[in-house]
Amino acid sequence: MSKSKVVILGAGYGGLKTLKKLQQANLDAEFVLVNKNDYHHETTWLHEAAAGTLAPEKLIYPISKVVDPAKTTFIQDTVIKINKDEKTVTLAQEGEISYDYLLIGLGSEAETFGIQGLKEYALTITSIESVKKIRAHIEAQFAKWKTEQKDELLTIIVGGAGFTGIEFLGELTNRIPELVKTYDVPREKVRIVCMEAAPKVLPQFDAKLVDYGVGVLEDRGVEFYVGKPVKEATADGVKYAEGEEVKEIKAGTIIWAAGVRGNRVIEASGFEAGRGRVKVNNNLTVPGNEEILIVGDCSLIINPANERPYPPTAQIAMQQADVAAVNLTKMIKGETDLVDFVYHEKGTVCSLGDNDAIGVVFGKSLKGYPASVMKKVIDDRALLQIGGPGIMMNKGKFKFYK
Repeated sequence: MSKSKVVILGAGYGGLKTLKKLQQANLDAEFVLVNKNDYHHETTWLHEAAAGTLAPEKLIYPISKVVDPAKTTFIQDTVIKINKDEKTVTLAQEGEISYDYLLIGLGSEAETFGIQGLKEYALTITSIESVKKIRAHIEAQFAKWKTEQKDELLTIIVGGAGFTGIEFLGELTNRIPELVKTYDVPREKVRIVCMEAAPKVLPQFDAKLVDYGVGVLEDRGVEFYVGKPVKEATADGVKYAEGEEVKEIKAGTIIWAAGVRGNRVIEASGFEAGRGRVKVNNNLTVPGNEEILIVGDCSLIINPANERPYPPTAQIAMQQADVAAVNLTKMIKGETDLVDFVYHEKGTVCSLGDNDAIGVVFGKSLKGYPASVMKKVIDDRALLQIGGPGIMMNKGKFKFYK
């Protein structure tokens, strides 16, 4: 009998952790990992590189550190389409590769909600290349102000007051003093505006924590426009709704961080999906295509407590990876008693910059320095679980100072 062939698409938190677990299981199977880059990046750190408080190199490590070449073939390529009926995947360079079992962990893309001009004029915190672009763009605007003296060059609009938006604002406000000094710009000329369509900032946290977080950022100069949806992005700034009125803020930089959708490959492949996310079975398989499992941002799982989808987070992707590895192992062995995914909420921490944060860990609310320490512990733990001790020691966050 030929070996079962398991193809894993994406080397994010879910895909790479699943592969690591499968390799450790010593199965009589062939593994193939496909990823467009030869590195894994810590998605939850991208906002730091975008603001310029962390070098992009710090948040990546080679996929080769996880792949066991004796068990796994790594293909650096871009996924174009999944052909469910043929059980093949179409890659940009390699063409078609076949699979017996498929794990999809392709990650997310920015969700623009059809707002005019966002794709043309806004920058997104989605990849290593995108965050390098953001950092360079902000620095260029500051440099340009010296000769052009246009104050809108120093106005930065951040769309979205969810996790990514708030964490980026925390890092950006930490970086502003350095930018002001480097480019000899008056601090009072710098304007940072956060636009949020919803009536509340960070709805997953209670009011006391949110008030603390917003207060910290406001003290650093952030202006919050809450309940005022962006209607259009232009080359000059954004137009937004305030009641029945449409107003405008001129800005040299627009960062869009107001939500994500699953990878475009999902819809291109004909999966039944909403915003690029497939409602998977409890065991993470795809209804009607049980040889396919989906983890991470492309999977949609309903929280039984509130009948709403769980938000796509690294914590969920890593917990899904544990279940996906168990179920793929069972499939390879011909077993049918697959296990269901049950999410165990261990806590959520939102950074407000290097030494400040808000969060809930094991049911306990944290804010300020203790929360920021916990955030770094969580980040280091993810490095350890997927990359191993060497990666954690090399890339980890160990500056636990006040």
